[in-house]
Amino acid sequence: MPRRGTEVPEQRDQGAVGIDVGATLAKLAIRGPDGQIRFSFSPAGDLAAVAERATNGAPARIGLTGAGGADLSRALPGAPTPVNEFAAWGAGADALLLKQEAHPAERYLLVSMGTGTSVMLADGLAVQRVGGTALGGGTLVGLGAALLGTAKFTELAELAASGDRRRIDLMVSDIYRPGEIALAGDLTAANLGKLAHQLDSATEHDPNYRPDVAHALMALVGENVALVCAGLRAALQVRHVVFGGSTLRDNPALVEIVGAISRATGSQVEFLADGEYAGALGALLLAES
Repeated sequence: MPRRGTEVPEQRDQGAVGIDVGATLAKLAIRGPDGQIRFSFSPAGDLAAVAERATNGAPARIGLTGAGGADLSRALPGAPTPVNEFAAWGAGADALLLKQEAHPAERYLLVSMGTGTSVMLADGLAVQRVGGTALGGGTLVGLGAALLGTAKFTELAELAASGDRRRIDLMVSDIYRPGEIALAGDLTAANLGKLAHQLDSATEHDPNYRPDVAHALMALVGENVALVCAGLRAALQVRHVVFGGSTLRDNPALVEIVGAISRATGSQVEFLADGEYAGALGALLLAES
């Protein structure tokens, strides 16, 4: 069952806004006068545009969270409500889980895959960060720019969806014959382990090169995030792992990889629909409470 009763409440005053300002994106959850909540995002570097969007309609309350929340507060009128980032993620995740009728155990890992990856333990009313990794969307964009000539996240996700990383990653089956080792042949032995050979060949004439590399980049990030979470899950003795964050948005290849490795390591997995807005939604709900 949800931990805080975070059902979306009825219309209040002139509406409300929750904003989660991360390293790359500012996510907004906007409750209009009709009581409906709508989501949107803007580049985190354009705080003036974020402030304009947030104050359109003169909301009664504004909740702010995330690393850039303090900077944005100076561009907003009145006194916005600062909300602890981890509390915001916990409250937002509760509401999203309730909406999709998913009810993990009372204690579970809550994973925010953004520019980097943060792992939280949701335990009743308490939400605290317990670990993470610098691998995330920033890694994908950086390596995509270096290896594929594009820093567009949407393009990388689209390429990866049609790629086959086995042409780029060194797999266990490339090293051992079946039965020689107690590992499945489709496990990764070395991320990007075949890339040097591919670079030596005429890759500019290979239509599969860019999709395959993009898929391999998703595996590099996704497998390692899932393994970090598996270690934390085992240490904290929880079974459920709930994933959200902007790096998973419209990125089926990454979702598949994260889910497969997580389940293979014994995790019970849930992906939040609209999970990139968990922090913004939580900031809205907690500012209204």
